[in-house]
Amino acid sequence: MALKLAALCILVAFVAGEPVILKDLAPALADSTVNLAINLYKTMVKDPQLQSENILFSPVVVASSLGVMSMGAGETTARQVKSLLNIPIQDDKLHPAFSELLGEVSNETARNTTWKIGSRLYGPASVSFRDDFVQKSKTHYMHDHSKVNFRDKRSAVQSINEWASKTTQGKLAEVTKEIPSTDGALFINAMYFKPHWDERFHHQMVDKRGFLVSRAHTVSVPMMHRTGLYQYYEDEVNKLQIVEMPLAHNHASMILIMPNHIEPLDRLEKMLTKEQIHSWIGKLKKRAVAISLPKVSVDVSHDLQKHLQELGLTEAVDKGKADFSGITGKKDLHLSNHLHATAIEWDTEGKPFDHDKRTEEEMRSPRLFYADHPFIFLVMDNKTNSILLIGRLIKPTKGGRHDEL
Repeated sequence: MALKLAALCILVAFVAGEPVILKDLAPALADSTVNLAINLYKTMVKDPQLQSENILFSPVVVASSLGVMSMGAGETTARQVKSLLNIPIQDDKLHPAFSELLGEVSNETARNTTWKIGSRLYGPASVSFRDDFVQKSKTHYMHDHSKVNFRDKRSAVQSINEWASKTTQGKLAEVTKEIPSTDGALFINAMYFKPHWDERFHHQMVDKRGFLVSRAHTVSVPMMHRTGLYQYYEDEVNKLQIVEMPLAHNHASMILIMPNHIEPLDRLEKMLTKEQIHSWIGKLKKRAVAISLPKVSVDVSHDLQKHLQELGLTEAVDKGKADFSGITGKKDLHLSNHLHATAIEWDTEGKPFDHDKRTEEEMRSPRLFYADHPFIFLVMDNKTNSILLIGRLIKPTKGGRHDEL
């Protein structure tokens, strides 16, 4: 299987009314999402508060907020923001390129995958947004804007949660209980992602099974099952299984990476590099695989500010140094929070079986991929070669409400 991190499709943007072919930017845009995914994920797993928690975020959507920041930043602040994107491209091409990328991957009709994305910049009531910034960030990054009285914390939290719930069709009823800082800018991303499998799971083959959060902790979850032809690789040296599950219309795939045995994910997480992902994907081969996967709905909310700060975004969060004069016309704004919340739902839905696609010989002796313990997953976009989502499932429960065995 060809490496899916190599190049983006040709992106076409319109600048000053004239089309500009951006195919030369393809490798940089693809690498940006891959590098951001790995770097941010590895920073987050070091956080003691997240060591036993689910992690889930979209590198493409985080990059879009960084693009908005860079559009409104000046001098050193802008350089630090762009260093996280790591794309040596001038703004007049960078922003239209990301606009095309976002438009492509969020096209639900063409992709037959539910992905509701909302992004908003909240500013304190004391600042005013420049009209040109508001227009450009909406045009290129689909970012909305709002001012809120952060000092009225209860009202501010209610307003944010109501917006996130509306954006995700009620799937994210609450993305935050509090706003720690009350005097800076808040970037917020709210998403609901539901993959539609290229071949659906058996609707009647869903049963309660045990998911081993750890050797000492098991929860009961509905598990769905199916056997089909998948791209699969067993890394015998590192004792891992990797399987690729195409999503409907084959515009994207979900890649699951799971240790053979129950263990903490830190060993696997230390292996995650662009080169290692390159190696695993390159070794995938089509074969029969019997897959069992939790049928769950999980929502995850992260405040990314401290993690972005650890990656080098230090000036943007410093009230005395931040320069977002492109947003307000003054140096009166800094980044105080970056909330990133995602609800993901895995169920049996997908395209009907196509029995003509496989032979009896191909389906003989299937490999078993039984996802009953923690694993890492990626949603890779086949058309733009970007990482749409990266995460880990440690607790396949929503709020811990499933019965323990």
